[in-house]
Amino acid sequence: MSQVEAVWLTDKASEEGLKQLAEWGAARVWLLEDPALGPYRGEVWTPPLAELAGKHGVQAIFGAVTARQRELLARLAARLGVGLSADSVSFSVQDGKLVATRPVYAGKLLSKVTWSKPPWLATLRPNVFKPEDPKAGATPQVERPSVAIPQGTMTLAERKEEVSTGLPELTEADIVVSGGRGMKGPENFVILEELAKVIGAAVGASRAAVDAGWRPHRFQIGQTGRTISPKLYLGFGISGAIQHLAGMRTSKIIVAVNKDPEAPIFKIADYGIVGDLFEVVPLLAQEFKRLLEK
Repeated sequence: MSQVEAVWLTDKASEEGLKQLAEWGAARVWLLEDPALGPYRGEVWTPPLAELAGKHGVQAIFGAVTARQRELLARLAARLGVGLSADSVSFSVQDGKLVATRPVYAGKLLSKVTWSKPPWLATLRPNVFKPEDPKAGATPQVERPSVAIPQGTMTLAERKEEVSTGLPELTEADIVVSGGRGMKGPENFVILEELAKVIGAAVGASRAAVDAGWRPHRFQIGQTGRTISPKLYLGFGISGAIQHLAGMRTSKIIVAVNKDPEAPIFKIADYGIVGDLFEVVPLLAQEFKRLLEK
């Protein structure tokens, strides 16, 4: 049986990082360490990955549904001349070939995808695959392959660190609260942040709220933003445009709050509240706090 291996591209590796990869299941780590592999640049990261895959007969390469890995695996697929199953939600093996399932048409249908030849490339939607428990104390076999690493034509001009909100990261959170046009302004997102702190949730936004300048793009959920699959999604003042639903409809439980009883989001919601979010959110925060304090 093939083993799980990891590739780590970095400008500075650490023993702690290698240990974490081993504990999460990597039997072997291919370590590509070079000053050029600092801030992500697709033109620099793709060639050594392609060379590594070609030299060692890699069967499959998986990445997460993040902006970086979406681009990297798309570049890699083009360079290797193979297909890419983006945003995959499940896998099976049929006749010795991997079959991926991925949503299409804004999540309304599921499509099965297979490959004519390896390596099989796919990005995986967050929170749809249950990770195994980490193996405490595991140590990986570390390989430092000799591959060409280009220096690239772009250099980093400026780097800005995002200010931490103290809340979970959007794509990794078990609970997400999200606001749309019904929030009426950026100042009103504070009530969602207060609710999020009570229940340990991340805060997201619809495209309408982001386009209005109420939240930065990194908080946008949808086809042109982040794709999430939390255990619980609570949407406030979000009508349910197709592009937004594409980014959250695989959530395990969906709760929608909107004044419009005809809002499309109610069609996919497990629970719906027709009402004023400015009345509902404080009541929810109060009740969750009471229950969690018991």
